[in-house]
Amino acid sequence: MLDAFTTRLRALLPPSSDWDAVKRSPRRDLLAGLTVAVVALPLALAFGATSGLGAEAGIATAVVAGAVAAIFGGSNLQVSGPTGAMTVVLVPVVHQFGATGVLFVGFLAGLALLALSAAGVGRYVRFLPAPVVEGFTAGIAVVIALQQVPSALGVEASDQERVWAVAFEAVKEFLADPALAPPLVAIAVCALMLVGARWRTVFPFSLVGVILATVVSVAFGMDLAPIGDLPAGLPAPSLGFLDAGAVTTLLPAVVAVTALAALESLLSATVADGMSVGEQHDPDRELFGQGLANLAAPVFGGIPATAAIARTAVNVRAGAGSKLAAFTHAAVLLVIVLVAAPLVSEIPLAALAGVLLATTIRMVEVSSLKAMARATRGDATVLILTFAITVVFDLVAAVVVGLGVAIVIALRSVAKSASLEEVPLDHADHSREERELFGQHIVAYRLDGPLFFAAAHQFLLELTEVADVRVVILRMARVSTMDVTGAQVLGDAIDRLEKRGIVVLVSGINPGHDEVLAAIGAAEHLKANGRVFADTPSAIAFARKVALAAPAY
Repeated sequence: MLDAFTTRLRALLPPSSDWDAVKRSPRRDLLAGLTVAVVALPLALAFGATSGLGAEAGIATAVVAGAVAAIFGGSNLQVSGPTGAMTVVLVPVVHQFGATGVLFVGFLAGLALLALSAAGVGRYVRFLPAPVVEGFTAGIAVVIALQQVPSALGVEASDQERVWAVAFEAVKEFLADPALAPPLVAIAVCALMLVGARWRTVFPFSLVGVILATVVSVAFGMDLAPIGDLPAGLPAPSLGFLDAGAVTTLLPAVVAVTALAALESLLSATVADGMSVGEQHDPDRELFGQGLANLAAPVFGGIPATAAIARTAVNVRAGAGSKLAAFTHAAVLLVIVLVAAPLVSEIPLAALAGVLLATTIRMVEVSSLKAMARATRGDATVLILTFAITVVFDLVAAVVVGLGVAIVIALRSVAKSASLEEVPLDHADHSREERELFGQHIVAYRLDGPLFFAAAHQFLLELTEVADVRVVILRMARVSTMDVTGAQVLGDAIDRLEKRGIVVLVSGINPGHDEVLAAIGAAEHLKANGRVFADTPSAIAFARKVALAAPAY
């Protein structure tokens, strides 16, 4: 047991090849890390503020989690930190349990991610249906946008549980006493980012917008709420405590954060592989790195972290080739906090709201959504349902329901592929009288596809409607899958046919399917009576003897 644990741990730790990659082009990696840090700064501040723990929590996450995940993660190009999806889960936690609740959620999620990595779950995330991922992403974008409404309008956010209710209350308060400066700043920053991205995708227009908004706000004395005081460095290590009842209440949030961290990180790593040449991430190592990152971030007051697709994409486009780039991004952010904390604290919240509004718009791939909505009715249903539940209820419910519906639709489609087809018998070597005899008394059916619970009922109906014949041959070589329900239905169908005086022969049973049939005792009497055959010709030969022995009823 200890040896197995040691072997698994070694497989998850960074190999020497990671550091060989660092040596190839350190200057290019350092420049890429600097570029990403400039892009990540306003996002880290904005996500920290939106989470409810303050901008300093976002910076702490970007620095600590970004560095740890860069070292221990399974991708050379991944950049980690706070993301919008996490803030959606954290806002209710902050309202109910405060900062301690958020830190505990992150810490427990880190433990869960380590467990998932040890169990080798990372490789299975790629099987998540695309409509679920797209609907989930679009829903998160809408939720993040709704979260920004109070800051964009310059009003205090209410304590409503649902984000759409918070946005509605903010609009009502704004209309009662409108102030134009906050929405104008938010719109200007958002527009600068969207228009600028069309010109140069890597250039940090978000930082330019935030700097301009801050300078204008201070110079003209505009009534814009600032971020507030930031500590000159990371908070001292600390972690509060919650009672057992509170921890139990937080478990749904822990599940949500764990799922988001795993999903976003592995999707981001896949995107990075596709944007580069020769890169291939290790999914389980990536979960391991994210687990350690989420264990470390709460200790320094950070919120739960995950890899960020936008920042990772900037990293790749900037020429990153190793983990040094992501680590440099975290180090540069730390230097900014140490040197420029007083200046950063003057940034208007409305400017950060504009940054996130632009980010949400860029999160949604409209062409991809349209393509999936038009593909099939099932894909459109899963997409819309996942999106709606994400916005109206919560992320965990959206993924569970979306995945559940996708599975049901997939099973229905697979079940339809199963067929029971009457096939002609080969009578080339027989006389006309024998061929007529066989035609009157022997019928062969070929079972194609899966025989499992979703398809078994239809199979039973079709098979038991066989016309009155003497012998039925069931050709099963093409049965791809059989579960217990399918085996039970097969046995039931055979019993019904035999009660009508029909001799049932079976040919070509797969060894694996034979084990299922034997385990539940279905059709065991056929084997005992010599009516199970390895191939169809043998079954036909036996059927001929039966038909010749009793040519008429």
